[in-house]
Amino acid sequence: VGDGISTDVILPAGTRVLPYRSNIPEISKFVFSQIDETYYERALPHRETGSLVVAGENYGQGSSREHAAIAPRYLGLRAVIAKSFARIHWQNLINFGILPLTFENSEDWGRIERGDVLAIPDVQAAIQRGTRLTVINTRKDQRYATLHSMSERQVRIMLSGSLINLVRDRLRR
Repeated sequence: VGDGISTDVILPAGTRVLPYRSNIPEISKFVFSQIDETYYERALPHRETGSLVVAGENYGQGSSREHAAIAPRYLGLRAVIAKSFARIHWQNLINFGILPLTFENSEDWGRIERGDVLAIPDVQAAIQRGTRLTVINTRKDQRYATLHSMSERQVRIMLSGSLINLVRDRLRR
């Protein structure tokens, strides 16, 4: 996706979606529908294996609605690689277990196309080792340097799969 993707573009507000607000499977049918009507159908087969979105500048701008992270996560979104993020949405991504990465070289954004297969080898170990992760485009045999700016606490959230999981696991101890 391009620059300035707002939370309303990620998950539209309004009368079409509002009646389903507490029904995550139903609202997920509207994810990215304003820019790609096929996203839901294309994402469904990857719910278990995971998928990622490649974005431009200021991904997640606008409102702080957490549904813009919850619904894509339900569809299997595991990472967003962007040139930059809106601050509140960046935190919402982490809270719901979606890894926010920024391009070290923003020009890499233009080298990735819809349908490319991207992999982040040994992602859990990589986010614990440091802030730099390599993303591999297996279709084009290209590598992209990305960065995360998560704190130690945020890394723990990611490793737990979400903030809810982290809290639940701590309460069980």
